[in-house]
Order: sequence, then C-alpha cells, then structure tokens
Amino acid sequence: MISKIVRKLEPITLVGGAAVNSQQLERAIVEAPTLVAADGGAAHIVRAGRVPEAVIGDMDSLSGDLKAALPKDIVHEIEEQDSTDFEKCMLRIETPLVVGLGFLGGRLDHQLAAFHGLMQFQGQRCVLLGSDEVVFLCPPLLDLPLSAGTPVSLFPLGPVTGRASGLRWSFESLDFSPGENIGTSNVADGAISLAMTAPAMLCILPAQCFEAVVKALVAQSGSWPARG
Repeated sequence: MISKIVRKLEPITLVGGAAVNSQQLERAIVEAPTLVAADGGAAHIVRAGRVPEAVIGDMDSLSGDLKAALPKDIVHEIEEQDSTDFEKCMLRIETPLVVGLGFLGGRLDHQLAAFHGLMQFQGQRCVLLGSDEVVFLCPPLLDLPLSAGTPVSLFPLGPVTGRASGLRWSFESLDFSPGENIGTSNVADGAISLAMTAPAMLCILPAQCFEAVVKALVAQSGSWPARG
C-alpha cells in the first residue's frame, strides 16, 4: 500500500512541466488553492512567488539549484521508472478533484501519457487545463451547464457506450471505440447531460468552460472505482 503524501478536502492544483502561464495558474488556484508540483513543474510555482506543498516525481527535470532552494521535507523523490511523474502524483494525492496544469501542450507523447494516466487513476476525478482546452475523463453521469454553440468533443480511449442529451447531435446508447467510432466536433445547444458505461471517454471542451467543469465534477456523486 502506497501512502498518500497530500490529502485535502478541497481540490488540488497539480503543476507539470509543460508550458504554464501566470493567468492559468491564478485561474486554477481560485478553484484549487493547494499547489503540488510534478517534478520540474515546481519551477512554474516558484516563478509565481509561491511554494508548493509537495514536489513529487523522479526529479529528472528539477534543477539542482531549485531542489536545493526548496524545503527538504516537501521534496518526495520517487525513483522507479515504470510510471510517469503525473502518475506518481496521482497515486499519492487524495482530493475531491485534481486540476492539472502543464500536462497539455508541449510534447505529444507527454499529452498522451497524461490521458493514459486519467484512465489509470479513474477513481480520482481530474481535469487538465491547457491554454485552449480542458480535458477530463467522463464520470458515469455528468450534467454540464454549457452555453449554446460550445464545441464538445468526445474521444474514446477504449470501448464505451454513451448517451448524451443537449447536443446538436445527441444520441442514445451509442457504441464508441478507437479506430471505429469517435465523437469529435459536436456542439452544445445549452446544458448537456452525459452518461458513460466505462471509464474510457475523454471529454474535450474550450478552456472557457474550466470553472463550469470543476463545479460539475466536484458536485457529481458517482465516480469510477479505483483500480486494484
């Protein structure tokens, strides 16, 4: 059993190493005030004049000078190489919601690894915020108060059957699977309702929807069971 490093009753902002601007960070802190860094993501936090509650990772991207400047008791070096820094953090955080910054944009393989992490830790609700989009794994049921005309993309990472109302192209019991059937570039007519049969569907929305997504994910009662 791996012990939790950070436990909070409120959402946590987890900062990774890809590009993060000050506006994104301040926006995230409003919704998720506790800051945790995934390895080199600590540089973004310190640059903003703040100190993370914990820095978790293999420390291969945390500069020696920054590591030396941080309080020793907040740096948690995890040496194993079988998981990404994002996954190392997700395994050691307990919170109603993780807001992830610095995981979208940058290298494509790193983004895909973050999406893999969302599925790997399906029991921990998480929303990734980028400069243009928010991405999250759909829970079993979710109601979202979107504005009419909002783009909505649904991208399966595995077989999943879904139901959606409030979309221009709504559907009942539609089967999705990578390489077979995906749901990109739909449009909301207003508030939408989603239901999924498995923890395998990414929802991709414009970044302007971030606050609405956070509130909806925190409010929703159903979640996927943790693996293992």
